[in-house]
Amino acid sequence: MNAATMQPNKNALDREAPSQPGAGDREELLARGWDALPASYRIPAVAPTLEEARAWCRNLAETHYENFHVATWFLPKALRPHFHSIYAYCRVSDDLGDEVGSSAQALALLDQWGHELDACYEGRALHPVFVALSETIRACSIPKEPFADLLTAFRQDQVVTRYASMSDVLGYCRYSANPVGRLVLYACGEASEEKFALSDATCSALQLANFWQDVREDFARGRVYLPQDDMRQFGVSDATIAAGIATPEFRALLQHEVKYARALFLQGLPLIGMVNRDLALDLDLFSRGGLEILRAVERRNFDVLSARPAISKRTKLFLALRALAGKALPFLRLGTGF
Repeated sequence: MNAATMQPNKNALDREAPSQPGAGDREELLARGWDALPASYRIPAVAPTLEEARAWCRNLAETHYENFHVATWFLPKALRPHFHSIYAYCRVSDDLGDEVGSSAQALALLDQWGHELDACYEGRALHPVFVALSETIRACSIPKEPFADLLTAFRQDQVVTRYASMSDVLGYCRYSANPVGRLVLYACGEASEEKFALSDATCSALQLANFWQDVREDFARGRVYLPQDDMRQFGVSDATIAAGIATPEFRALLQHEVKYARALFLQGLPLIGMVNRDLALDLDLFSRGGLEILRAVERRNFDVLSARPAISKRTKLFLALRALAGKALPFLRLGTGF
């Protein structure tokens, strides 16, 4: 298993994308979609100042993600506005895909958001996210690809609900998770192909850990990220998940998937020793968090159907302190005897 195996399913969207709405239908879809979202998400007629845009992104990051304060404690103060803008882009993009009334509305909104991304790179940003992001892009020399890749994943969520193999799941992670790690490396001045490959392994592992934690919740949304060929191999079907009972076959399947995700985490751990100490602490923290999710699944004997495995606040604090200790005492970092 290596980064080279993580190939996207390039034909998935072409195969399953619905027909495009007409201009009138599109405007109605956009109107209904924006109505379903917070009013502050709307694209303004006049662009805010950079200071106003950064305040907007900071507020979104610090009110929508409980772990954001912890993550940014360990970063140099000068980098925090860049992380706020990157997070705000990811958060709004995700909400455009998941928090509206229909897939058609989501696709219309994501297309419009993609046009706003294009405008940002052309110096015509209007939305607070893109006004703030334009400065991050300039300061950190970030190409458009990782931002655009995330939109590909959110569009794919509207039209693809099952994945034939782990290769296909990793192809989805190539768009949904790996770009985030690459954006972090760009923002921290640590971009290189070698580091990208290790970051991809870590980000895909985090995505898989979240999938295995959220099997029940994703199924309620009509999505199954467990590879279909693995489900057949272990004798698990959609009916098993729908029943909400973790059969011996389901537990064996989850044990197999947890083992795969843990191996992927281990593949990415060398990155922690290759980056500056501040970023290393964040990477250590998120890797520990992902591995703890896998342990939480194991502690429930792989039953993620009757209740969602969760990490307690006490455990989160311990992980943060352990990661912080690793900054001062490198032998405590992941990959060095954890």
